[in-house]
Amino acid sequence: MRRALRLAEHAASIGEVPVGALVVDAEGHTLAEASNRREHDADPTAHAEVIALREAARKVGTWRLDGCTLCVTLEPCPMCAGALVNSRIARVVYGAADPKMGCVDTLHALCTEPRFNHRLEVVSGVLAEECADVLRTFFAARRGEEKPEKPRPTT
Repeated sequence: MRRALRLAEHAASIGEVPVGALVVDAEGHTLAEASNRREHDADPTAHAEVIALREAARKVGTWRLDGCTLCVTLEPCPMCAGALVNSRIARVVYGAADPKMGCVDTLHALCTEPRFNHRLEVVSGVLAEECADVLRTFFAARRGEEKPEKPRPTT
């Protein structure tokens, strides 16, 4: 997750929403890594997860990423969660939950949906606060705030 955080920080430095992702094989070797590139590529599908999955599939020579893990700083959206299921990846590990678009656990549970022909292991909350801080800092800067505001607890 620390490597994914560095990738997210790189995305922020080039004006992209700071999300970083990497794919590792069953032995722990990194197959691919990426950060968001929607703005730079003018591509609505250029999320870090999708880019990393594409690169990993090219590297192994098949779209089936059996035994691999995707590590990402933000809970995947519906498109990315669907790509994870379709890639046959074994596991997703993510940092911060996404209350607006998260479709691994928050809004939907696409990666563990029993009606799909593939389900994957989900590990959530890894370095969640650090992952969320990168996003808060980025959006605070875009709003012109000096210090990002942490979410207030709900009662």
